[in-house]
Amino acid sequence: MGWLLLAALVLGGLGLWLLFRAIATRQEAGLPEGRVTYVDTGAWDRCERPLFSRRHRLTGRPDYLVKTGKGLVPVEVKSGAAPAQPYPAHILQLAAYCLLVEEQEGRAPAYGILKYGDRAFEVDYTSALRAQLLHSIDSIRRDLRARDVARSHDQAARCRGCGYQQQCDQCLD
Repeated sequence: MGWLLLAALVLGGLGLWLLFRAIATRQEAGLPEGRVTYVDTGAWDRCERPLFSRRHRLTGRPDYLVKTGKGLVPVEVKSGAAPAQPYPAHILQLAAYCLLVEEQEGRAPAYGILKYGDRAFEVDYTSALRAQLLHSIDSIRRDLRARDVARSHDQAARCRGCGYQQQCDQCLD
């Protein structure tokens, strides 16, 4: 009888340890409370389909979608260290996932999460951010149809990493 009590205590302690470890891992990952319903990272099985908006002609795959009490929250994971503030391009990428969730679910998420290697940012999905995203999408589509498009940066490092460097007449190197 004593060994049954000892076994129950050991199993109960192990269960508590696993619960606390799971909570700590979720916090380290920067995920909100809720159930992960979608994953598109290499460590997990590949997702069946990307999110798609016929209205906006946009498709994408956030790294995670987390189901919370208030709806789905897209999470985009970046491998590098966190900047002081999220990069504008990362914010627009996350906003695109918010737009796709909005289209799929019929209601916009209140926010999305940008998770860097050492820090996570909650980014509010506001009407102003939505408008900025739609303006950016329109600008990109306009540039795709244009004959000549001016370089959109002044950073030599971006040029060095560009696949079109040899053909570009605006290269900074």
